[in-house]
Amino acid sequence: MTKMLFDQQVTFIYTTNLEAGSAFLADKLCLELALNQNDTCHIYKVTPTSYLGVCINREPPEVPEMTYSFVTSDVDVAYGTLCGRGVVFEAPPAYSERFKVYSTFFRGPENYRFELQAFCDPAWPTLP
Repeated sequence: MTKMLFDQQVTFIYTTNLEAGSAFLADKLCLELALNQNDTCHIYKVTPTSYLGVCINREPPEVPEMTYSFVTSDVDVAYGTLCGRGVVFEAPPAYSERFKVYSTFFRGPENYRFELQAFCDPAWPTLP
């Protein structure tokens, strides 16, 4: 099998208020600003090779149809930390037998859906 072609990953979400969207990612999620693209897009570092950008260069969808999942080894600690920063969750963390994950969901800028998730399926690849 050939080596994967990709070195990094960026997901972009769109907002009508870049300041508020950036404040959510920086202040609530404590992500580090990696790049300010001329006050049109702010790209934040999630992991050493993955990024989340918030942009005003197009209109956000009326109902965002995506979920951005933050995979963590301790959902309960992340949940408590974000609750302490004022993040409002749909429900406390729970186990899904169907997907074999322990997770919880919250909304961010422009009503985008975010998830804190731990995979409980032994088939999920773990970090080296």
